[in-house]
This record gives sequence, C-alpha cells and structure tokens, in this order.
Amino acid sequence: MAHIVVLGAGLGGAIMAYEMKALTGPGDRVTVVNKGATYSFVPSNPWVAVGWRSKEQVEVDLSGAMERRGITLRTEGAGRVHPAENRIDLLDGSTVEYDYLIIATGPELAFDEIDGLGPGANTQSICLTDHAVQAKAAFDDLVKNPGPVVVGAVQGASCFGPAYEFTLILETALRRAKVRDRVPMTFVTSEPYIGHMGLDGVGDTKGILEHELRERHISWITNARVQSVEPGTMHVEEVNADGTTRQMHDLPFSFSMLLPAFRGVAAVRDIEGLTNPRGFILVDRYQRNPAFPNVFAIGVGVAIPPIGRTPVPVGVPKTGFMIESMVTATAANIASLIRGEEPREVASWNAVCLADFGDGGVAFVAQPQIPPRNANWSSSGRWVHAAKIGFEKYFLHKIRTGKPDSFYERAAFRLLRVDKLKSTHTE
Repeated sequence: MAHIVVLGAGLGGAIMAYEMKALTGPGDRVTVVNKGATYSFVPSNPWVAVGWRSKEQVEVDLSGAMERRGITLRTEGAGRVHPAENRIDLLDGSTVEYDYLIIATGPELAFDEIDGLGPGANTQSICLTDHAVQAKAAFDDLVKNPGPVVVGAVQGASCFGPAYEFTLILETALRRAKVRDRVPMTFVTSEPYIGHMGLDGVGDTKGILEHELRERHISWITNARVQSVEPGTMHVEEVNADGTTRQMHDLPFSFSMLLPAFRGVAAVRDIEGLTNPRGFILVDRYQRNPAFPNVFAIGVGVAIPPIGRTPVPVGVPKTGFMIESMVTATAANIASLIRGEEPREVASWNAVCLADFGDGGVAFVAQPQIPPRNANWSSSGRWVHAAKIGFEKYFLHKIRTGKPDSFYERAAFRLLRVDKLKSTHTE
C-alpha cells in the first residue's frame, strides 16, 4: 500500500491527483498538499484584468471535488521538502510522510530581481488571479485618465504567450472604451525577436505577431533588459546580438504589466540533487528525479534548459497540454513502480498556445515543443477566441469534477485541427 503525495494544486497538481487516484488500488492513498483550497485558472487572468471575467468565474473550491474522488486535501501549505527522509514539513508545524512525491508547485515569481517590479511596487501582473484583480483597478484608472502603456516580459521570463495576449486584449479593451487614441503602447520583451516565445518561434509566429502589433500601432523593443522601474518611468536597456548596449530607454507609463522571471519555490530550492541553481526540479525522461527516484515533478517547476543562447536570457514555456502530457506519463510510471515494474511512459511535451485578443487571436502548435518538430504550425483569426473559451470550460469542468468534458474537448480540438496533443509513448 503506497501513499502518494502531490505538492501543489494548480493546473498540473489537481489533474495529477485525479489521474493518480484513478490508477491506484483500494489500499493506496493520494494526498494533495496546497496552500489553501482554491484553484484558479491562470490562463483566464488576462480577461480578469480588463473585466471580461470575474475572480469567481475562474476559481474552483477544491475541497468538495477532492473529497468526492477520495483524495485527502491538506491546505496548510508546504514549508520544506526533505526528500532524503520522505517527508514534507507543513507551514503549521505538522508533517506529511510519503512513499512517492510529485512536485507540482508551479514557480515562485521573482519580482524582487528587478527594483520596482511587481504589483507590490510599480507594475501590474496577471500571474495570479489576485494580481489580475489588482490590475483591473489600475485598468479602470487608465480608462479614466489615459496615458502611455508599457507591457511585456522581463529578462529570464519564460511565459511570453500571456504577455502578447494581455497586450492585445488591453488594446481591444481600450478601443471599446474609446480611449485608445490617447494611449501610446510599447511592448518590451527579452526575446531576440517578436514571436520567439522562448521556442525560437513556432510556424510564422514572428510574422503574425509583428503584423498584429503594427496593425494596432504598438511599438516594441526586443533584446530588452529592464534595469529598474520607478513610479511612472521604466528604465530599459536594449542590447545588441553580442550583448553590448545598443540604446537606453526611459519609458513613461500610466499603466504597466510586465511578466517576471520564475524560480523554484522556497520549499524545494537549494536541495542538492533535487534542483538546478534556479530551484527548478531536475527530472529524467520519466519525470523522475535522478537523485531521489521516488520523487517526480511536473509543470512549470520542471527544469528545462533554454533552446539556445540569446543576447538576453529567455526561458522555455510550459503550456497546459505539455503539462497534461507530463501528468499522464507520471501517473502511469508511479503505478508501474507500485506494481514492482519499471517506469516506461515518456511525456510527448507538445505545446499548444492560444493567445486571445478579444476580437481575434493567434494559436500555435509545436509537436514536440523542443525542435526539431513533427508539427510546427501557427494561425490567427476570430476562431481563436472561441477555442480559448472552449479550453477554459474544458479545464474548469475537469478541475471541478475530476474528469474531462467530452463536448468542450471535442470542440476545442476540432477548432485547432490537431489531435493527440496529450499523448505519451511507451518505451
């Protein structure tokens, strides 16, 4: 009889618990450790930040859903993981022991690495739903008192799709409020070119996104390193291909949203053999940590090296369906270990991104995410908005009930014209 603990209850952690429970026997236990009982659908946060969704519409109380599936939910939050002792210290002083641990914490947001960055300082964020609610108040102030806008992603960021998405959703919302003509907009990104996405582009993301920014009169600065942010002014260094300074920019703003770099959470950071220097979990092809073979990891907290060198550091994104692939492989591999067998399932790591603009959008599919690829596709159009709504309903239904909704799944996949996005393969 095994006790499997899932650390974190975001998109990856909640689904991980459901899939793991489905593959375990009647004597096995599944426990989820999370800080609080609320799940938030983070991809909807750009809509929350302009008032197209409320906080309540994108959140789920996990207590009932977990209880119905026979999963124990511990809401105290994790203080420290002790992988050599198969133990987690919780924030209230209690402990949880495990036979198998799946780390699904997501990242810590490294706002502190740039002076003046973040919702506690001088810029907004859409990384958390509470951040998006705060950004909505700042958006309302912008509509009342229009002025310059600076949006983007800083050095070391790995989540570029939401930066583009929010920029263009914001532009649409400002047009609908009839104040766009009084709001100059600048997109600031550490990417070497527009549409790089941390993936060296997918399909024609460069051409599509440059076209969208030009059509909407949004200027941009690439190879950008944000030096600091003062109230109303952002200091940005634009660098050349060799890393030398090309130009310094002092950008005034009335509203700014910058995505930060990520790092591993404090509960796992600086554990030798478990994490890299940035605090992300080291895993092999089976999602298993090489130093602690009963510890697995999925999601944004997994260590993935950059695709290649860039003048300014750029991370690799982990998209929803890539994470689902990790979940499926991990659940199967732990089930194999419980049966006394060796793990054999390898996640496909396919990437899907839907960037909704409210009146259109861009979608891309990379199979697998890391080049070279079997599929390398991007497209744009009004249909992307419908697909994003479909995926939102699909994931929220899955979190609430522990099982997918076949109608929304079929509709979303049909719109994307791509199947087997969550597939794994058996060695």
